[in-house]
Amino acid sequence: MEFHSKTMTLNNADSVPYLTYNSLSEIKFINHAFTTRLGGVSEGEFTSMNTAFNRNDDPNRVTENYKRICGSAGFEFESLVASAQDHHTYVRAVTSKEKGIGIYRPRDLESVDALITNEPGVTLVTYYADCTPLFFVDVKNRAIGLAHAGWRGTVGRIGEKVIEKMTALYGTDPKNVTCAVGPAISVCCYEVDEPCAANFLALTDLDTDKFVFEKGGGKYMLNLLEANKQILMAAGVQEKNITLSDLCTNCNSGLLWSHRATKGHRGTMSALLCIRK
Repeated sequence: MEFHSKTMTLNNADSVPYLTYNSLSEIKFINHAFTTRLGGVSEGEFTSMNTAFNRNDDPNRVTENYKRICGSAGFEFESLVASAQDHHTYVRAVTSKEKGIGIYRPRDLESVDALITNEPGVTLVTYYADCTPLFFVDVKNRAIGLAHAGWRGTVGRIGEKVIEKMTALYGTDPKNVTCAVGPAISVCCYEVDEPCAANFLALTDLDTDKFVFEKGGGKYMLNLLEANKQILMAAGVQEKNITLSDLCTNCNSGLLWSHRATKGHRGTMSALLCIRK
């Protein structure tokens, strides 16, 4: 399999592959991973690593996929707690009491697009298939977060909301936060219409010239990664502490699930993040 990235590493490529950020791998008290579309047991349009229970895949196969990725990437299956995403900006703080929710226990909340914790041994899980994952690590107070930033979540500044809640609950100083953004559909492939672009152009405190590009004919190209980077910086995260993925999900649709590339006939990837025990 050809793989080219300056920011990420492909691990266990011959068995159950997963991606890690080079920058996050330097932080020894956390474990993190981003799944691919390979290495699982799902079939049909979900072949083979699908981690979503809400896409009409066989739930037993999805469960087995989680067990495989946990075994490959070094997570405890029993430690997983999942989001319940619908493109909003609610940030949920979780502890060991929430272990299993959305995986082997039923959801108890809807509309949860971000998770945070400061408890070791609790693995956060969020879902993607073109939208932007945001990883957060407070390297001083040892707290973590994951957020799902589609275009609506980005416009809603979900990255900022995660920083605010980590600050309120864990005493986080944004200057001590290391972030990673992506993999997601990138500016090369993310065409939107004028009403969508208008939401981004309305972010007047940001440098929209760097993430909204007019094509003509009422079409625009969006750079979700840059938009989220600027939102994180506006929240106080230092630019030197933010890494942007160089992997476009649409361009790498043989490795990664892309809603656009598959026209919606797809599985789903997950980001996983925990503080080691």
